[in-house]
Amino acid sequence: MNLRTIAAQCASGTCPTVYDSGRGTIVVQGYLVSGDHAGVTLPDGEQLVEIPVELLVNAARSLS
Repeated sequence: MNLRTIAAQCASGTCPTVYDSGRGTIVVQGYLVSGDHAGVTLPDGEQLVEIPVELLVNAARSLS
């Protein structure tokens, strides 16, 4: 997989970022949120990731 940055909160790549996977999917880098903490039951292999709303809006603009 070769990720392409769509939107980021910083230039260093060590902060919340939204990527295009090149496979028709989006990959999100953010802060892990436990399912127990959020009151959500997660299946094996999935995790919750928290990102700033502004980052998601910027990513959507970049895709259109």
